[in-house]
Amino acid sequence: MLDVYRQRSDDSHKHQPPIGVGRTCHLYSLLLLCSPFPARSSSMSSPAPGTRPLSSGEGFLCGGMAACVAVTVSNPAEVAKTRMQLQGELAKQGATKVYKNALDVIAKTWRNEGIRGVQRGLGPAYAYQILMNGSRLGFYEPIRRQCNKFIGANPTDQIPLTSVFSGAASGIIGASFGNPFFLIKARMQAYSPVLPVGAQHYYKNSFDAFRNIWHAEKLRGLVRGIDAAALRTAMGSSVQLPTYNWTKNQLISRGITRGDSIWTFLASSSVSGLCVLTMMQPTDTVLTRMYNQPTIRTPDGRHVGTLYKNPIDCLWKTLKAEGPLGWYKGSTAHFLRIVPHTIVTLTANDIIVGLYKRVREGHALT
Repeated sequence: MLDVYRQRSDDSHKHQPPIGVGRTCHLYSLLLLCSPFPARSSSMSSPAPGTRPLSSGEGFLCGGMAACVAVTVSNPAEVAKTRMQLQGELAKQGATKVYKNALDVIAKTWRNEGIRGVQRGLGPAYAYQILMNGSRLGFYEPIRRQCNKFIGANPTDQIPLTSVFSGAASGIIGASFGNPFFLIKARMQAYSPVLPVGAQHYYKNSFDAFRNIWHAEKLRGLVRGIDAAALRTAMGSSVQLPTYNWTKNQLISRGITRGDSIWTFLASSSVSGLCVLTMMQPTDTVLTRMYNQPTIRTPDGRHVGTLYKNPIDCLWKTLKAEGPLGWYKGSTAHFLRIVPHTIVTLTANDIIVGLYKRVREGHALT
């Protein structure tokens, strides 16, 4: 898809706006190429001859740092999403509601718990984002290139099938690495001393959470819900990149927006976010509930969940008790998190990668 746009932009590059504007409008290309300046694109700033693209490790670190900036902005919406997903868990219609909607969650949490409440779980969220988004940004492109080679295609071609597979694979890698942090984050965000919903797990901090879980359940406790995490992330990652690039290509090729327009980036990000939300929300609700459910110790010494056996069991029980809308609890909060998180992640990534390349090549930062 990028090649289609490059051909279209060759005739108009003399009329493009300044470099900074062009870079901003192609931020999502970073997820595909791990570089803010893909080669042969005259509508963007091209790297100086001989500039080496980022390695997987460099892309991992830069992407993780960018995601930490974004999660600081999006974490309040994540807290709201988690609590909305747990509200009325397995309860029939008409159950008493603590929160009316996502904004009500944020307002009540701020009023009763302050900044600490709306930013609960921020520490493990940072660790998770470094591992999760670092994996997406660092491993997506190498996996996609290898898949293209495997089927005999040009490594640089954007093929829908290999793009979907690579997005899912890189997402699963990140979800597996970050599972313990996501589990702790979900439990810390669900906890409220004033307006609790769902099972309550009190931890002083992330280290206290690790210590308690390890003491009670050892490694099994830290990998609890990893099957649901892999399913959730695979579904979201498989559509995020392809839908963004398809939307961007359609907007440009049909002349609806210019390739260097910020509206192209915003519209494509929003469409991608909606697609991710639609695909991922049921499994996201399942993941939150699998993580947060209380556990009991069996006679053979294992700790098992008291509500759900596995992700499929959680989906089925939620459907029976709450109907299909139960799968989509917290959708508004999820969307309020996805879109700004995506925009801030990619904007920060563009800046961080650019600064890192200048430092690596020995250039001044001014």
